[in-house]
This record gives sequence, structure tokens and C-alpha cells, in this order.
Amino acid sequence: MTRLGADRMLELAEAALAVDGVDEVEALLLRGSGGLTRFAGNRIHQSTATEDLEVRVRAVVDGNRVGVASTHDASPTGARQTAARAREVAHAIPPDPGYPGMPGPAAYPDAGRYDEATAATAPAERAELIAGVIERLPDGVTAAGTLETGELEVAVANSRGVRGAYATTRATFSILADAGSGTGYAEAVEPALAELPVDALGGRAAEKAVASRDPRDLQPGAYPVILEPAAVATMIEFLGYLGFGAKAYHEGRSFLTGRLGSQVADPSVTILDDGLAPDTIGAPFDFEGVPKQVVTLIDRGVAANLLYDWRSAEEHGRQPTGHGLPAPSSEGAYPLNLTMRPGGRSAADLAAGLERGLLVTRFHYTNVVHPMETSITGMTRDGTFLVEDGKIVGGVKNLRFTQSILGALSAVRGISRETELIGEGSFTTVRCPTLSIASFNFSSATTF
Repeated sequence: MTRLGADRMLELAEAALAVDGVDEVEALLLRGSGGLTRFAGNRIHQSTATEDLEVRVRAVVDGNRVGVASTHDASPTGARQTAARAREVAHAIPPDPGYPGMPGPAAYPDAGRYDEATAATAPAERAELIAGVIERLPDGVTAAGTLETGELEVAVANSRGVRGAYATTRATFSILADAGSGTGYAEAVEPALAELPVDALGGRAAEKAVASRDPRDLQPGAYPVILEPAAVATMIEFLGYLGFGAKAYHEGRSFLTGRLGSQVADPSVTILDDGLAPDTIGAPFDFEGVPKQVVTLIDRGVAANLLYDWRSAEEHGRQPTGHGLPAPSSEGAYPLNLTMRPGGRSAADLAAGLERGLLVTRFHYTNVVHPMETSITGMTRDGTFLVEDGKIVGGVKNLRFTQSILGALSAVRGISRETELIGEGSFTTVRCPTLSIASFNFSSATTF
């Protein structure tokens, strides 16, 4: 697996831009490579390696007819042929009256970390780390999970002068420990494998599995909860899906519609999208070549700002924030690096302050119930515990919840100073603390 580098990526982009007979043209190159090692039943059973380069070309003819074509041919000839196909598609596409044109050149901030050792990680290195986790498991505990390392290269160029390229790396570990009648889970992502606490994650999952053995029944209802970062990340990611983008807001389908400037969460809650932070899998620009900006979305509980891609910014007379997705996209601006600001208490202190309630490791099978109310439903999974007088007294059987996310964030009574980076997808991460919430609604019980 060989990194192409910025010069080679932009050379391929230039080959696509050489197409004639178009008003505007854009080339977006995405190259990813890496390896994944999978284990189950305390045995490694799969190791894979992947490498792919996609060249996506957007061509414009007749002022506002826009065509898109893509290829996995990594040659200049392939890029040129793809540009010609995009031009042909554009001639066959109906006009787009709202087409805003393409962005022009801009200076890009420093963002995104590239770690050579992570990009070059061999299968044997991943296997050794996993073996160390398995060796430390308590008797009677088995584990399954994945350890993945890889790199991503992105380049974008257009006929208006945009030129940009960057590279990042990421390492992701997830583990599900099984102690028979109890399970435990842990996960994390980091820009560098050396910074990924694989052993600690394995130990945490195993401890949860043992502690949750023989779970007791618990009646559904509203309980105070401690939500660990994986559970918090699910809620914050769903907020991003439900409408931080300007397109959804102006179409009246965002949960923020009519709420900008209003208190929507507890004053301790601040959520932003920050692709420039050094502790995330960041990027200096979006998929249109617009510089990334740090945008505070909920500021001390107040709905503060929206995200704008190039089109929505032009349409509404605003500055783009660098949150455009690859064209064609019906989504509009989208947050890829959501972050919830930490608090001043330790996660252990949050649990110690709970008289009677639940500690939740993560959510599973989560879906939207009512988007405008930010209501979601799902289940607890792999480590749900009853807490009494600040101490965990045992595992409980999983519960189904139906809860407004903003309702939960309005009932926050404590936020940890520790945060964890959770990888929600190839490009998406969420950095979250642990939360103490005064009331969380569990609508039904399960048998496991």
C-alpha cells in the first residue's frame, strides 16, 4: 500500500480538468487503504487489506446542467475519460435553476494528522495487540471485535482555481466481551495506533462483562442515568442527522427550525463541529474545497448556528462553513466532527453522586421516532448497571428507551472532564464526555 501524495493526486485531478466543452469542472479524489483484523471466541479468524482510489468528476454545461461520473481507474487517461462521461451526463440532465457555481480558491488551515507508523501497520502488529488483550481476559470470558488501521488521502481541484490535498490516518478498536450471562463493550478511535489504548479498552469490556453477570429484572420507567461516551455519541450523532444543516433548517424539517437563539439544552451543554482539532480525524477543507470552520452549534444550551455548504450559503447570503459533501448530494451541509465540550468532574465522581439509577455503556438498534422532537428509540446493550448510593450493585437486563435527545440534554446535571473519540463512520467521529442525566425514559424491558 503506497501513499500517492498530494502532487500525484492533484496531477490526476488536473487530467480531469483538461476536458473541453464545459463551463466548469471539478475533480474529487478519495484514496483509502488499510487493514482490518477480526477476532471472535478469543481467536483471530480474519485479516483483510483494502486499497481503493475513486475519481469523481462534476461537469457543468449550458450554465446549470450538472453531470457527475466516477471511476476507480487511477490513471490520467481514466480521469480524462471520466470527465468526458460527466460532460455527456450533464448534457442529458435537466437544468438546475439553483445551481450556484463552484467555489474559488482559498487558503486552508492546518488540520488532519498523518501518522506514518499507523499507515504502515502490518497484520502481525495488529495480531500481536489483539493477542495481548485476549491473554489478559479473566477466566470464563471470551471476546470478539476488530482492530483496524488505515489512511485516507483526499484531493479536490476545479476550473475556478481550487487546489487542495491532505492525508489522515486512523486506528479503531472495538471489543465485545462475553462472560456467559453478562457482556461488556468498549471502543475508541485515534489518529495514531500508538495512542489507541487497546489494552485498557479490552480490560474495560471484560470488567463490564463480569460485573453484569446474572442481570436482574428492572421495571421500565424514568430513571436518573450515567451515560458513557459511546451512548452519548449515539445521541449527538443523531442530532447531526436530524438537522444542523442549513438546507434542512430552511426546508422546515430540522429540529432547530424556529429555535435558533432559543434555549434547547441545559446551560452546561455546548456542542460544536470541529474538524480542525488536533485530537480528531480532521480535515482542512470539505469535499467542495471550501475551508473548514469551527462552528458552535449549541452554545451553553442555546441553539446558536447552522452549517452551510457552498450551495446553501449562496442561496441564503451566508458564508460557507466547509461542510459540503461529495456531489451529487441531497443532504446539504453535514457535521463530520461533532464534539461535546467536557465538564469539570471526573466520570467516577458522576457515578458516585447517583443515589439510585442506571449506568449505560452504549445504545443499540437506535432509530428516530419523531425528528422534530428529536425523539429516538433503541436498547441498552453490553453493560447496563443498577447504581445505588453511588456504587454499582449489579447488572440489569437491557431496557428499551424512547427519549427526546434535547429532553435528555436539558436534564444534564453533570459532565465529565474526560472525553473519548468514537468513530461513527469512515469520515465521521464524535468526541463525547460521560453525562449524568436527571431523568431518562425507559419504555419497556427485555428478557436478556
